[in-house]
Amino acid sequence: MPHFSRPVWPHCDSAAPAAVAGEKDACGVGFLANLQGEASHWVLQQALRGLDCMEHRGGCGGDGDSGDGAGVLCGIPWSYLEDVWPEAAAAKGAARGLGMVFLPADAAKREQAKLFCEDEAAKLGLGSLGWRAVPLDASVLGSLARQTAPAIEQWLIAADQAGDDLEALLFRLRRRCGDRARAVWGPGPGELYFASLSSRTVVYKGMVRSAVLSAFYGDLRDARFAVSFAVYHRRFSTNTLPRWPLAQPMRLLGHNGEINTLLGNLNWARASEANLDAVWGEAASELKPVVNPAFSDSANLDATLELLVRSGRPITESLLTLVPEAFRDQPELADKPDIQSFYEYSACTQEPWDGPALLVFADGRCVGATLDRNGLRPARYCITSDGFVVMGSETGVVELEESRIIEKGRLGPGQMLAVDLEQGRLLRNWEVKAEVAARHPYGDWLAQHRRNLVPQPWTQERQLADLELLQQQTAFGFTAEDFELVIEDMAGAAKEPTYCMGDDIPLAVLSDKPHLLYDYFKQRFAQVTNPPIDPLREKLVMSLEMHLGRRGSPLRPEAASAAVLHLASPILNEAELAEVGRQGLPTTTLSTLMAVTDGPGGLELAVQRLRSAAEAAVRAGSQILVLSDRGGEAGGINATTATIPPLLAVGAVHHHLLNLGLRLQASLVVETAQCWSTHHLACLIGYGASAVCPWLTWETSRHWLAHPRVQKLIETGKLPALSPDQVQANVRKALEDGLRKILSKIGISLLASYHGAQIFEAIGLGADLIQLAFSGTTSRVAGLSLGELASETLSFHAKAFPELNRTKLEFMGFVQYRTGGEYHLNSPEMAKALHAAVKAGPGYDHFSTYKTLLEHRPVTALRDLLELKPAPAPLPIEQVESVESICSRFCTGGMSLGALSREAHEVLAIAMNRIGGKSNSGEGGEDPARFGLLSDVDADGHSPTMPSLNGLRNGDTACSAIKQIASGRFGVTPEYLRSGRQLEIKVAQGAKPGEGGQLPGPKVDPYIAWLRNSKAGVALISPPPHHDIYSIEDLAQLIHDLHQVHPAAKVSVKLVAEIGIGTIAAGVAKANADVIQISGHDGGTGASPLSSIKHAGSPWELGLTEVHRSLLENGLRDRVLLRADGGLKTGWDVIIAALLGAEEYGFGSVAMIAEGCIMARVCHTNNCPVGVATQKENLRKRFPGVPEHVVNFFLFVAEEVRQLLSVLGVARLEELIGRSELLQPRAVALAKTRALDLSCLIDPIPAAADRSWLLHDAQAHGNGQILEDQLLADAEVLAAIEGHGRVASTLAIVNTDRSVGARLSGEIAARHGNTGFQGQLDLTYEGAAGQSFGAFVLQGMNVRLVGEANDYVGKGLNGGRLTVVPPAGVNDPGNQVILGNTCLYGATGGELFALGRAGERFGVRNSGAKTVVEGAGDHCCEYMTGGVVVVLGSTGRNVAAGMTGGVAFILDESGGLAQRVNSEIVAIAELTTPEQEALLKPLLQAHLDATGSAKAAEILADWSTWKAQFKLLVPPSEKAAVGLAEREAVVA
Repeated sequence: MPHFSRPVWPHCDSAAPAAVAGEKDACGVGFLANLQGEASHWVLQQALRGLDCMEHRGGCGGDGDSGDGAGVLCGIPWSYLEDVWPEAAAAKGAARGLGMVFLPADAAKREQAKLFCEDEAAKLGLGSLGWRAVPLDASVLGSLARQTAPAIEQWLIAADQAGDDLEALLFRLRRRCGDRARAVWGPGPGELYFASLSSRTVVYKGMVRSAVLSAFYGDLRDARFAVSFAVYHRRFSTNTLPRWPLAQPMRLLGHNGEINTLLGNLNWARASEANLDAVWGEAASELKPVVNPAFSDSANLDATLELLVRSGRPITESLLTLVPEAFRDQPELADKPDIQSFYEYSACTQEPWDGPALLVFADGRCVGATLDRNGLRPARYCITSDGFVVMGSETGVVELEESRIIEKGRLGPGQMLAVDLEQGRLLRNWEVKAEVAARHPYGDWLAQHRRNLVPQPWTQERQLADLELLQQQTAFGFTAEDFELVIEDMAGAAKEPTYCMGDDIPLAVLSDKPHLLYDYFKQRFAQVTNPPIDPLREKLVMSLEMHLGRRGSPLRPEAASAAVLHLASPILNEAELAEVGRQGLPTTTLSTLMAVTDGPGGLELAVQRLRSAAEAAVRAGSQILVLSDRGGEAGGINATTATIPPLLAVGAVHHHLLNLGLRLQASLVVETAQCWSTHHLACLIGYGASAVCPWLTWETSRHWLAHPRVQKLIETGKLPALSPDQVQANVRKALEDGLRKILSKIGISLLASYHGAQIFEAIGLGADLIQLAFSGTTSRVAGLSLGELASETLSFHAKAFPELNRTKLEFMGFVQYRTGGEYHLNSPEMAKALHAAVKAGPGYDHFSTYKTLLEHRPVTALRDLLELKPAPAPLPIEQVESVESICSRFCTGGMSLGALSREAHEVLAIAMNRIGGKSNSGEGGEDPARFGLLSDVDADGHSPTMPSLNGLRNGDTACSAIKQIASGRFGVTPEYLRSGRQLEIKVAQGAKPGEGGQLPGPKVDPYIAWLRNSKAGVALISPPPHHDIYSIEDLAQLIHDLHQVHPAAKVSVKLVAEIGIGTIAAGVAKANADVIQISGHDGGTGASPLSSIKHAGSPWELGLTEVHRSLLENGLRDRVLLRADGGLKTGWDVIIAALLGAEEYGFGSVAMIAEGCIMARVCHTNNCPVGVATQKENLRKRFPGVPEHVVNFFLFVAEEVRQLLSVLGVARLEELIGRSELLQPRAVALAKTRALDLSCLIDPIPAAADRSWLLHDAQAHGNGQILEDQLLADAEVLAAIEGHGRVASTLAIVNTDRSVGARLSGEIAARHGNTGFQGQLDLTYEGAAGQSFGAFVLQGMNVRLVGEANDYVGKGLNGGRLTVVPPAGVNDPGNQVILGNTCLYGATGGELFALGRAGERFGVRNSGAKTVVEGAGDHCCEYMTGGVVVVLGSTGRNVAAGMTGGVAFILDESGGLAQRVNSEIVAIAELTTPEQEALLKPLLQAHLDATGSAKAAEILADWSTWKAQFKLLVPPSEKAAVGLAEREAVVA
């Protein structure tokens, strides 16, 4: 059946909601407040100066001039307004409100809007006193901003009420005015918008750059404009068509960060509208909808907060409810039960809004700031002796004399700081929270009403006979691979299975094999705009707790809202499910079974029946609905009875109750046979289930234990002795850990926030299915209709009933290749054909055999549904561009030396350099011996420089053109960076996006350990996020760092395809990247959780077209070159990628096959039989590859590209890029569905017509003028760098001077490498340094900062010394915060001495630096692999998580360190050996000499006393070095 040219319902695209694909924003934010409430123009001036100093944290539109938004939120300057506005003067002393109104630019429409406003005010008993045109200067706007600028007026309103009552009335008025405008003008973003409407606060904001705000608004320049507090905000949007209303601050908030849980929050906010009536009565209808999916996350959070505040809850209490801290196992809450109770109660009524966020808030009564539970945004503050509190994303942005500052601090994770403007009080973290917790007896309410589900015993005996079980398993779609891979690893080892290579089977919708509904869903993940979390090392911020029962209202706390059932885990065993029904909450079990005799049409009827039954049960008072396929009266699934897929059942009931406004009345629990992997569990919870009892998985686990093969493994000691209890507990642990990993991928910490958040993309589901059960989920190519899904569901049933015709589980081959199983792209036949072709060389027809295998394959990828439109007459082949020219566009994937053997890695690099392409180093560093050209090759093709390689030539080089910077920063040194032609920031990897990596100890041989600055045999962890990229402006900073250290290298950013990647890519382009790589979900890997390989990310075809379209529409396409990779194998693949918008093409797995890989798929075991993906020397000797084979492969591909160019009638590949009109749907019959909607791939993009976007700058993007230009312009400095001289210099520095040190170290590394410079540069800077101070500094640089520093100090530090001290005369310098977050990230050497405290993640991934600091925040020494960290003060939680090397000495004066250390790897020891003293004392002396530290002086003066208060944190790999190994041996 051919495809339709235009899609027809239900085979049509379900578009992404704006909450998924819409713009994201990140920013710089801050506030100033006077504690005495004294108004001054100085406060406003400093807020505007703070904005100016945050300019680098903002973004600009495609015109390069219109800012993404800047604004201030402050008290209303009534005295100023009374001077300039007669109506305001006349109303002096009366109750009044002020609106800041964006009105239509059209004069007639504007008058109409004012009439709406005045009319609605009169209906609420308010009077309009007049309008004032705000003085504006539109000439300062960028062209985009000018075209969309509204008219801006202030509206004065008279009222009889005052205070909170008036605020609530004005809130209603604003909503009524908006509704009236929409009723007359139609829906959509209206032209009437209130920036603020309040009796206390006013917002001045616009689509401008920071510097332009006060030039645009004349009021802000008037010295009479005096306020006592001001919040300021500079926005960086991923979209370049930002709208004026989305500039911030919002009405109560300035938000820096991103809400990851937004989709779920919006769903639950819609459900909770049913609670409005109780508080607002008849006015409730005016306030609906509370949230709007078309608005940004910040706008929706602001709207939700405003509803809580206007409903009578203080702003501090409201924010702590919406954005709570990680209160479980928090040592500091141990003696604060009231605060603990407040959080536990809040969890019963409100799912958290979770994600990296610094929230600065003000409502006129209170101003303050709070940080998310992970502390993922910087937040620095200082307090002055004359009563000012200054807080912001960076320090050094407000002009304050040091002598006036009495405290410098920072907010830690989940902390809040507030200024009570009415009583003139500063409330610190625990003070604010204690006041909030004391407002209601939360602890009593919980004790009286909340129930807890107590763990119940596991079933011991098998409940089904072997054949009965096999019949059930078959009917529910359980296969041999599920048993052998999934259950085996979970039951035996309590972990998810790990596998390797990529997902090379057809998409579920394209396969002719039946798939479960889950297989059509791809997990979404965090990249760039927010970070994933580490679910292992940072488990303390995560929680899988859930509540069952009716959910109360957060608007008005009351005892009854605590009457819920608390679950510690959402995974229930059979006894626990039974216990749920005995807790006093009305429970109804609903069957999801359906009659087979109804045929495919029966599924729709069954779903409708289920929805109606659920609705009836809830209306009758049920608070827990159990959706069960286990039986009841019907006796479960049998010859005449099949089941609704559980995911469809949950989604349909969830959305039905949501649409009826009943969703919060009851919780959904699923009892199902069809849930045995972490992905299944995540889908069920993501679409509305609160708990799951996977009964068939428990039964299968019990059978697994009884299996003779397993018993034999236990007898022979290959498995530990296992009981039924242990096996089932293992499966539960594996499922829980896997669920945490899936949450952490998208950056969500709490299952309660993931619940119902639908963080998936569907690939292959039709619009009727999406509408029925998955509304709000993107499904871009459509696919199965409800009837087609029913046929697929019944096909499973037909394998088991009426007669089961098999004695063992079916082997489908979805994971492993097996003859007769599912088709695999990387099959042994393909590998053999390619090996024969590359060995034979050009002109041989083996490559045509390889091509034929791929051309005649089953439809596997989306591109297989497309075909080319040939030209009427082909172009003669001699007129087509050369093979060499085409090869320059080819790259290999980023495969690390560690995943690959040294030989395999070097052969790829040499081959790519021969053809003029680019190889990629991957993330493990690279040996400097590879950076030069070979000149010692003998006649047999051998070189002493690379003794293990064959087939070499003089002039070859193994220097990878692309040097990768991944989250572990292994081997990232100045010399490494300078050796690259391109620097790639690997944000995500196709096979496991949103996850980190781990190189197991056995793969870390001495050579790899040397390259990575670590120890042989010790496992190396790459964190899931880059710890210096938590947002788009952080990425811009890392790009800035790299452009500093190597100005000539282009910077590329590697992303993985998912819905919403278009807006992310727009942000990446605005962040100054030169190249964006889009990887498909099918990329290879050395080792990855199986569920990630199979279920995360989407095809590159979708990602590439979305990015290409987004960049064109935003006017950014010319700024970046696009590269695609993921399963590319042939010239035809290259042509398709080019037509969809790619300019370069990456090859991973197939390049490995070309050098000898046979697809044994054992990479993760270190046992590769041909030496490609192993570090075992005996196996590496078998490596067959030579550069020529890889070269031949790429020549074949390029030749095929030439032939296709000829067929298409074009001479150059460039002429095809982005020309999707040359593609058409291919006439191909699919097994499962009548049609797919390919319009998202081939619809024309009007903005592509003018092809000037293909002209990119030859040079890398620059950073503009920088501070170090002054030094590089100094002949004396240059002479010292060239000739190993010595020079000293002192310069002033401000927070906009970023990455200072990186440019000089890059110049030194280019000339002398990391350690060749024998001179010395003594550089002193005075002031507040910008981010990345001292980045990549190397040997011979002695850099001193007198002042304070922001985030990322000493990033990538390689040698030399950094010293940071405050100016003279600072009060108690050791206790003040002097460094920001994430210092010494990826440092490989050098020293850092700081007289003061550091923020979060001090020393993260340090592998060689020695440092002394006087206090640190959470996660100190995380992932450390080398070096020495000394902390002369307190630390936060989770110290030494993932620390496999190096040592830390922590001064533990209070004795509480043990509760704060993550003891998974490190041991805590007293100072007992001379080796320990020899490490510590010289560092203390150096710290004293460098900083004059009073603490160090005191300790050294009384060493014997102080020595006892130090604790040593030591991982096993360092015990010998600190003298502990022998001692342990003696004791043993």
